[in-house]
Amino acid sequence: MQLKFFPLSPLILAIGLTGCQLTDNNNDNAQIENNESASLEACSEIHNTEEAVADCEIARDGVIDVIHPNDQTLEEGAETTDTPDVHTQAVITDVWARASAKFALEIPDDRRVSSQRKWYLKHPEYMARVVKRAKPFLYYIVEEIEKRDMPMELVLLPIVESAFDPFAYSHGRAAGMWQFIPGTGKRFGMPQNWWYDGRRDVVASTQGALDYLTYLNEMFDGNWLHALAAYNSGEGRVQRAIKANQRAGKPTDFWNLDLPRETRAYVPKLLALADILKNKDEYAYSWPEIENVAVIEVVDIGSQVDLAFAAELAGMSLKELHGLNPGFNRWATSPDGPHRLVLPIGKAAAFSQALANIDQKERLNWVRHSVKPGDSLSKIAKQYHTTVKVLKRINELDSSMIRVGQAIMVPVALQELNSYTLSQEQRLASLQNSHSSKQKVSHTVKSGDTLWDIARKYKISTKQLAKWNGMAPGDMLHPGKTLVVWQEGSAKTGVTKTLTYTVRNGDSLSRIASKFNVKVSDIGKWNSLNTKRYLQPGQRLKLHVDVTSLSASG
Repeated sequence: MQLKFFPLSPLILAIGLTGCQLTDNNNDNAQIENNESASLEACSEIHNTEEAVADCEIARDGVIDVIHPNDQTLEEGAETTDTPDVHTQAVITDVWARASAKFALEIPDDRRVSSQRKWYLKHPEYMARVVKRAKPFLYYIVEEIEKRDMPMELVLLPIVESAFDPFAYSHGRAAGMWQFIPGTGKRFGMPQNWWYDGRRDVVASTQGALDYLTYLNEMFDGNWLHALAAYNSGEGRVQRAIKANQRAGKPTDFWNLDLPRETRAYVPKLLALADILKNKDEYAYSWPEIENVAVIEVVDIGSQVDLAFAAELAGMSLKELHGLNPGFNRWATSPDGPHRLVLPIGKAAAFSQALANIDQKERLNWVRHSVKPGDSLSKIAKQYHTTVKVLKRINELDSSMIRVGQAIMVPVALQELNSYTLSQEQRLASLQNSHSSKQKVSHTVKSGDTLWDIARKYKISTKQLAKWNGMAPGDMLHPGKTLVVWQEGSAKTGVTKTLTYTVRNGDSLSRIASKFNVKVSDIGKWNSLNTKRYLQPGQRLKLHVDVTSLSASG
């Protein structure tokens, strides 16, 4: 097979520099569920002790730190509020204050609210982390709630759901800042496929959450506490609880319903947060401010684009761009859309102008793959980290039949895949390597394996195995998937040998590192490599490998 890279044209490079100066497939949907790289432990009961409540909240705080554009990046070009006339009301400079001024839900004198409030008041460092995550998105969410004339307390719901972590993934297979399960996400406009998960897209999930809450509020005749309870436990569960109380002649308000323990704590958490924010001075509580200005803008891009290329064009880091656009799973936006990017408001106009001068086909890097015996479109797609659907569309193929010697054009990542640190694969790799003090064992899933079978083999809980691998206990496994198991106690003394590995077609540093249980950075150091450059077939690499760790792999 011959590989030919088509470099970016001089026009693209020139525009890119200008931007910097201006400062088929059911399996696709299943794989997205299995490879989520952030694990969120949901609190499932009301706790009686502060320590237990603390464990609950800390567990809900996302596993992986979310990287957002730094303050300087966000503040460049941020919209400022005009100086008010002396006769007008003073301008509110903090978006939290803007929100809390419109709080209207009643805060009852209830033990459950008091318990949650007590914990939040004792842990201001938790809120500091949450506010840092919320900073790029809060103004947008407040604006959307205002447009719909909905209760402003809803702006606090992402704190309860995910600690404002768009990469959060729960034991119940709920994903994103607003924590949608797959079915409800699709129902409210959040597609999920190999390239993209709308549940993590802040724009799509915010619109979907407000649509769903509007629907629930109408279902429960304007009762917002019932609507919130249904958002957590399901509309059917709340309806049954109301009917049961009606039959028994009991009150049907939220506080008297027989609901799951998690739901009985869920609404009090939101009300406790609302009370603290509205009365933070009385509580002497340090709730960090967020400037009441727009800091992001949604930009129409019209087609698929490599995220690394888009980041360069926007004059920001790839990690910052992906942090604002967490819905994209891979190295590029989805070929099927949504064709939009969220950018710092000060960079949006220059980016749009530069992108408009670039042909859609030049927004990706390309290779020409010569079909060899044994090739199939699915094999080629897997090799180049794309999909059969994309290959068929680009090459105008009516079927999956290909012939030896046929040239297939393939879009490929501009940088090494490990450079896309917030992609699905790299977030999973980060999670699976987060217990360096223990002994790591890699288990390759075989046909018929279940999480329960594997957990029993290694004498661990299914819940723990799922958490180590960014999964939910109910997720399906696919043969060939690699799971990580961390054994208690110190790692065994290994036997290290030096191997010479010959690079094959489709290899990447991250794939080789995973295969031999070593780090990409170590491979680069051992071979004096620039880890962001592509490997070439036939290239020879020196590896220092712990052969005992290889023999321990399943």
